[in-house]
Amino acid sequence: MADAAPREATYADLQAVHPHLVAEIIHGAQLTHLRPSPRHSTASSILGAELIVLHRRGRGDSGWFFLDEPELHLVQNVAVPDIAGWRRERLKSLPDKAYMETPPDRVCEVISPSTEFYDRGAELQIYAEAGVAYLWLVNPVEQYLEAFQFVAGQWFLQATLVGADEVKILPFDAAPFSLGMLWPFDEPIDPSKLPN
Repeated sequence: MADAAPREATYADLQAVHPHLVAEIIHGAQLTHLRPSPRHSTASSILGAELIVLHRRGRGDSGWFFLDEPELHLVQNVAVPDIAGWRRERLKSLPDKAYMETPPDRVCEVISPSTEFYDRGAELQIYAEAGVAYLWLVNPVEQYLEAFQFVAGQWFLQATLVGADEVKILPFDAAPFSLGMLWPFDEPIDPSKLPN
C-alpha cells in the first residue's frame, strides 16, 4: 500500500505553536525555530531603527514603511522576515488582521544557523514569486551584509559589505550609514584582513 501524501500545514497549525517559537509555512511544511539570539536581535533591531529613522526624518526616501518581524501571507506560504519594507504607494493602510497579505518591496533576513538554509533557499524563491524586489541577508557573527535585487527572473548580488563598510545600496542609497552599527559589542572586522 502506498504511503499517504504528507498533510500540508495550515494556519491553525501555526496558531497552536508555543509562543516562544517562531513558526512559518514554507512550501506546505510547517517550520519552527527558537527566538533569535541577542546578537541576531541586536543587528535586526538597530537596522530596523536606522531605516525607520532615516525614512521618517526625511534623510532618505520618505515613501517607505517598515515593520519588524511581520507575518506575511504570500500565496500558500507564511513567512516571518526580520524586517520588511513597503513603498507607501503600495501599502495604503494596515490590515486589521494579525498578518500582512500585501507583499513587501524589500525584505531583510538576519541569518541564524537554524534559518540560513531556508533564508538562502526556499524563502528566496517565495519572495521572488511574491514580487519582492530587494533582499538583504545580514550575518551578525561574520559581520557582513549581502544585498540582492530581483531582476529579469533572478536574484542578482548588488553588493557584499563587511565590518564597518558604508551601506549605500539601492533602494536606500540616499542616506548611507555604517554597517558597524549593527555589531555594537564587537570590533568591526577589517575586510582587508579577510582571506581571499
